[in-house]
Amino acid sequence: MEMTSQRWAFTTAYANEVFGTQDAHLAGLMTEAIEAGLPDIAVTADVGRLLKMLTSMTQGRLALELGTLAGYSGIWIARGLQPDGRLITVEAVEAHIEFATRQFERAGVADKVEIRHGPALAMLPDIAEELGETSVDFVFIDATKTEYPDYFLLLRPLIAPGGLIVADNVLGTSNTWIDMDTPATRAIDRFNRTVAADPDFEAVALPIREGVLVARRG
Repeated sequence: MEMTSQRWAFTTAYANEVFGTQDAHLAGLMTEAIEAGLPDIAVTADVGRLLKMLTSMTQGRLALELGTLAGYSGIWIARGLQPDGRLITVEAVEAHIEFATRQFERAGVADKVEIRHGPALAMLPDIAEELGETSVDFVFIDATKTEYPDYFLLLRPLIAPGGLIVADNVLGTSNTWIDMDTPATRAIDRFNRTVAADPDFEAVALPIREGVLVARRG
């Protein structure tokens, strides 16, 4: 088990080193965020690059993110959008919004990004009604883990044909993994199985970082 853990840590670090090239702003963003008191839970640079690539493989007109945090993942997503594309990102913590707003401006994507303040699950019904069915090209879920199954039920009608749902932490978090029995892992397991069994989506879980689910609507 110890050898397996060491190999997982090595391959994770290796993937981030080789595939996680980022500009100076992104490289220092999370250090600055941690110094400002934000939690060190953002995706790694290789996952960020994946988000940008996947966004650019859709129509790239409208993206939705649940969990803004410091704005790190949102910057990657915004950079994958079409020139006139936009990102709506939802964040419950005011201090995170203030920090992320500055980062979006520094990254030059502020004109593409709109931050909505509030808990994701409470905000989604109104957002869904506003946007309408099959209107969203790309969704990134990285918010409260126990709510992942509920997010999917609300997001599912919004996804355009060929659109993607991407979710972080589908194999674990920093202190829990999918083989452990906790409220979070039970919810994530239910989410994974629900998405995988949905006939309108084709899904896979990529074993990078703490697991990234990618599901495409046919």
